[in-house]
Amino acid sequence: MRIALIGCGHIGTVHAYSLSQLHRAELVNASLHTLFDHDVARAEKIARHHGGTVCDTLERALDDADVAWITTWTDGHLRAVRAAVERQLPVFCEKPLAPTYAGCVEVASLLHAVPHQVGLVLRWSPVFEAIADAVASGRYGAPQAAILRDDQYFPIQGMYGSTWRGDVERAGGGTLIEHSIHDIDVLRWVLGDPARISGHTTERFGHAGIEDIATVTMTYDNGAQASLVSVWHQILSRGSGRRLEVFCEEAYLHTADDYLGPLTIETSESSVEVLGSMPSWADQLAVPEVYEKAVAHYASANKAFLDGLEAVGGPQMGRPAVDDALAAHRIVDLAYRSAAAGGAPMEW
Repeated sequence: MRIALIGCGHIGTVHAYSLSQLHRAELVNASLHTLFDHDVARAEKIARHHGGTVCDTLERALDDADVAWITTWTDGHLRAVRAAVERQLPVFCEKPLAPTYAGCVEVASLLHAVPHQVGLVLRWSPVFEAIADAVASGRYGAPQAAILRDDQYFPIQGMYGSTWRGDVERAGGGTLIEHSIHDIDVLRWVLGDPARISGHTTERFGHAGIEDIATVTMTYDNGAQASLVSVWHQILSRGSGRRLEVFCEEAYLHTADDYLGPLTIETSESSVEVLGSMPSWADQLAVPEVYEKAVAHYASANKAFLDGLEAVGGPQMGRPAVDDALAAHRIVDLAYRSAAAGGAPMEW
């Protein structure tokens, strides 16, 4: 399959590296074929390292491809998705779907027409899957509370070097929509749809409309509660970090790692640690040890989507599909509306 990579910034480079590793290891029947970015130099850099031909327009890149990989800034997703769907191409679309909830609905309506997957990569974290499975099983009693803390340095600098995350027109907001859409998706995965959402946001670093602190509280019909604290700070020595704690009636589950864990499960009888496993094929990737987990995380999601497109009986939908992404965006939108109303709860 010929992949068109649309958007060649930081996350586009992450996907290009992952996809080229999978191709070189002969783990997928797909490779980068065409590339497009408004900054031609960025596209040329990816082409030199990972292959593909740089095109001067989005349309030309898509015309000569079998699948579209949309990794532009958030405001660019709608145009790129529409162009791909018009060509009936399967689409991998990064998160967030769009800067506004109305835009997310429009992107979702387009993606429903083709095989697709959304880049909520924490759905491919063994540690979060283990937590979601444990809660769903009921073996520790009903869930009572979940607390998720997410922090990262403001991503217009350092290795992220974003040219657009300080621009509300292109990003739609700050740490909540741009980064913690992942966290909202995880909390919904573990606890389901909330009944009410309240939120508060703060801007400290002078980027209008780009919050660098967000707190969200979700309450559920069964009495459970979930709390998210999301922070963009200026501690450049500290990379992205997440800590999730879940209290059930008979167990406390917690992890400070967002991929393999370990996950600690404490009950009245014992405390055990469960460590997730790397994919069985990960040792076939030619990746420096320091990057192994990060690349395998993205490669798992990418490989699954490409394998599904090659599946016997026709292309299979990727995971997560757009309806899960749209539900997370609805929670984010309600949290922003609550914050604008002084924290007043919003009904799901």
